[in-house]
Amino acid sequence: MPFPCLSHLENQTTNPVLLQDKAHGTAHSCIIWKKEFTIEAVLQMTIHIVQPGDTVWKIAQIYGASPNRIISDNAIDNPRDLVIGQALLVLVPETVYTIRPGDTLSSISQALSVPVLTLLQNNPSLIDQPTLIPGQTIAVSFQGEKQREIAVNAYAYPNIRRDLLRRTLPYLTYLTIFGYGFTLDGNLIPIDDQPLINLAYEYKAAPVMLLSSITEDGAFSGERASRLFQSKELQSRLFDRIIPLMIEKGYLGMDMDFEYINPSDRGAYLSFLSYAAQRLHANGFFLNTDLAPKTSSVQRGLLYEAHDYASIGAISDTVLLMTYEWGYTYGPPMAVAPINRVREVVEYAVFQIPADKILMGIPNYGYDWALPYERDTTRAVTIGNQYAIEVAGREGAQIQFDPTAQTPFFEYWDNRKRKHVVWFEDVRSIQAKFDLMDEYSLYGAGYWNAMRPFAQNWAYLNARYDIRKIVT
Repeated sequence: MPFPCLSHLENQTTNPVLLQDKAHGTAHSCIIWKKEFTIEAVLQMTIHIVQPGDTVWKIAQIYGASPNRIISDNAIDNPRDLVIGQALLVLVPETVYTIRPGDTLSSISQALSVPVLTLLQNNPSLIDQPTLIPGQTIAVSFQGEKQREIAVNAYAYPNIRRDLLRRTLPYLTYLTIFGYGFTLDGNLIPIDDQPLINLAYEYKAAPVMLLSSITEDGAFSGERASRLFQSKELQSRLFDRIIPLMIEKGYLGMDMDFEYINPSDRGAYLSFLSYAAQRLHANGFFLNTDLAPKTSSVQRGLLYEAHDYASIGAISDTVLLMTYEWGYTYGPPMAVAPINRVREVVEYAVFQIPADKILMGIPNYGYDWALPYERDTTRAVTIGNQYAIEVAGREGAQIQFDPTAQTPFFEYWDNRKRKHVVWFEDVRSIQAKFDLMDEYSLYGAGYWNAMRPFAQNWAYLNARYDIRKIVT
């Protein structure tokens, strides 16, 4: 449809600028404001499945898109060698700005009344580009209103690549740093978290401290967790150290990640969470608690029984549903987060916990299994979603899509003549998860984890939602 001129900017100029509506082949002459900007209006976004004979340039021509934008949004290493069945996100901005000599992000932000952070979200390549290049075009906005505002959390270890973290932080409400353990004398096992906290603030992401039962050697200890839950004195000593540390470092909240809790500690764990919430709230901090993916209040198993959804939801400010790991390292080959299984967890959770407290877990990884699968002996290799595409291209595989799991996969043969199957995430599986999240009006999404790149995910997220920022 025709689009309006940009009448919201100030200081009208007398020189009209030609606006081209590529979707309808029409041009409009508009008086625009402040400066003589080059502006184009077009369609918003498409998911294109690569067919034989497709090239980036051919796809760009079909949708009136920029080839460079397709390459960047999808992190395509070799534009001349796309993978058949590969899902590509095609974004076409509604408005673009052409860089002029002397421009800075701050000056463009002021001229267009668009926050610098929005410009970075729309143009992630600018994050690690030291200077703007005259003649370069950047996306100012995308056509159509975003669906709603959501909160987005992602977990990261202190050794995350800084360039990768910088490209992720603009899209986050929270950065949860993994993670602090504790000793039985009430001391914390330290981590090198201050550089991540400082970076989080640069991009208005709230740093969140994670506490778990991880030991000095990096293993999880159910026994140590039990000792904490059972000892009021240990809890008091521990939080006497936690609260000053959070204040000193600049944390804004805490994530409780206690898994595989002894069922006999169920009540003690709830008492511990209540005490933690009291201490945190008294000092202005919030509490998020991670929950195993349950579908019933009577679900059996060490992972599930101590996670009382209703009670934990009442105590915590927010919760994360760990809706991943159906396909796992030693498990049978399948999708990591099949949408039908994720749905079962969400449908149970919303009857136990207010939807506006729930973050739905999303995996930022996949698995590569060598076949035949043998229980307890076959060990899958964890891979990134972008790397999965590289493997498919290198091995000449064709990507398929499972309609039930709403997840992509492919098969290939290695040089030892072993067959492999790879399940991973792409923009289609992410879209299915966001559709489910919106269907139940959940608070948002939580990514495990931010340690691997997934460019098309962040581009799609940004095109679809306003991302809540609680850091000003």
